[in-house]
Amino acid sequence: MSELSFADLGMPHDLLEVTQKLGFTTPTAIQQRAIPVLLGGSDIVGVAQTGTGKTAAFGLPLLAAIDPELRTVQAVVLTPTRELAIQVSDAIASFVPGNSRVTVLPIYGGASFVPQLRGLERGAQVVVGTPGRVIDMIERKALKMGELRFVVLDEADEMLRMGFAEDVETILSSTPPTKQVALFSATMPPAIRRVAETHLTNPVEITVTRQSSPIASVEQTYAIVPYRNKAEALARIIATSDVDAAIVFVRTRETAEEVGAALAATGVSAASISGDVAQRDREKIIDRLRGGQVDVLVATDVAARGLDVDRIGLVVNFDVPREVETYVHRIGRTGRAGRTGKALTFLTPKEKPRLRTIERVTGSRITEAVLPTRLDVVAHRLGSALANAEQRMSIGMLSVHRDRLAEHAAATGTDVLDLAAALLALSVGDTGAPANDELSLPDHSGREPRFERDGDRGGRDRGGDRGGRERGGRPGGSADGNRYRIAVGHRDGVTPQGIVGAITGEGGLRGAEIGKIDIFPSFSIVEIPLGLDSDSERKIGAAKIAGRALRIKADSGPPARGPRDRNDGERPTARRPRSYSH
Repeated sequence: MSELSFADLGMPHDLLEVTQKLGFTTPTAIQQRAIPVLLGGSDIVGVAQTGTGKTAAFGLPLLAAIDPELRTVQAVVLTPTRELAIQVSDAIASFVPGNSRVTVLPIYGGASFVPQLRGLERGAQVVVGTPGRVIDMIERKALKMGELRFVVLDEADEMLRMGFAEDVETILSSTPPTKQVALFSATMPPAIRRVAETHLTNPVEITVTRQSSPIASVEQTYAIVPYRNKAEALARIIATSDVDAAIVFVRTRETAEEVGAALAATGVSAASISGDVAQRDREKIIDRLRGGQVDVLVATDVAARGLDVDRIGLVVNFDVPREVETYVHRIGRTGRAGRTGKALTFLTPKEKPRLRTIERVTGSRITEAVLPTRLDVVAHRLGSALANAEQRMSIGMLSVHRDRLAEHAAATGTDVLDLAAALLALSVGDTGAPANDELSLPDHSGREPRFERDGDRGGRDRGGDRGGRERGGRPGGSADGNRYRIAVGHRDGVTPQGIVGAITGEGGLRGAEIGKIDIFPSFSIVEIPLGLDSDSERKIGAAKIAGRALRIKADSGPPARGPRDRNDGERPTARRPRSYSH
């Protein structure tokens, strides 16, 4: 079967040309088995994981079933999240032959109805959407199913796990009985079986797996970490790791943003992606990860689907996966291209039974890791600093610095070796505070951080804003240092990570030099204890987030009394800010 080519699968000539232009050579296992069956008109149940090439396996036959001259919806693909809807829509659109008039339209919640309605009015033939928005369009009578020929349920198990079972039933019940159905799922629980028995006609079942398991090439470890200590434990792991890059997996969008911001605040080059991140921005972040501008990516499972970056040497499960399949997907992001990788899973004490389940199902042994102490972090930084110093010494031109050290030592009676040791300590962030090996989180805000606890809200990354809002106090005279106002806030979709990234990137600061951030609807307040010089303030002020310049300026204090803030036109007490401590 591995010797088959796309020319052997019976595809129309124009679609075969598309595969050649896209550089497709040998079809994957799911493509070899599914494409001929779907082209023949049969329903299928495909058991296949992400990364096996299933989008082309259903996308190419789907396009073969479309009549380009009929300007009405003829195919619907249902996906669990907006992120996946966009990805699948883009992939299918790339398969459309250049001379074809077939239009592919993504529709999903959290975005304006207007362009989606217009796309349907103009005669889109293929719709890729999330169940909720598809039902909305059906109820508005904008999405008419009478001419439907092809339905795909992509990642059906994920849709049902996220609570879309009733929506899927409603959509399928509104489709013509003559339609062709392709159901794809990474697993086949009883609920999926029932959907197949109810809505598919004599389906052909196709089961494929990845050609190789990522387990063998990954060193798997775990650490028992109480919830309140996870952020500091992660920061220590990253600080003492020698891998090129790492991915940190979390369950929800909100946790991704906050863990990313917490890492950025320690000076780590970190970014986060979730279902809320647009495909274009996601691609930019991943390109930065590939290029070395980002070293740590914090991601939800959905947002990281299809991610393939050779630099990844470490995967950290900040939240232990609920399903073994998810665990395998996650750690498969490392140990690629013949390399070995590392995977570390954080477990709260009550979650340890999940670890035994993972070991039993995967047939692997996961050993307990020893978390780095603060002294380990300092020692690692010292080693890096000394290595950099040796490299700098090889360049020479140190006479000015040697003379200045000698002058200062002579004038103050300081031992030169002690002075050099103090400079080295400061360069690695050792301020002389007593070292404490016990994990603890500094609590500057008088409350626990908002990383999701196991069991809280059943948080899922649905690509929408489903997390709770944490309320902080109004900005008011803090003793922590200088305060600055920037001209972006909630309405601009700004995150603390974005603010930290813009300020550190343009102003030459380290994340550790940024204090608390209060985000209001149309502006934010940032504490920078050491203040900014005029040049840094100018550079930061010109930086943009969400297309808006930061226009940073010293904050003059709490808004003036009155119904409206004189600078921003919003009620100062109408909405309290989100507060973030650094």
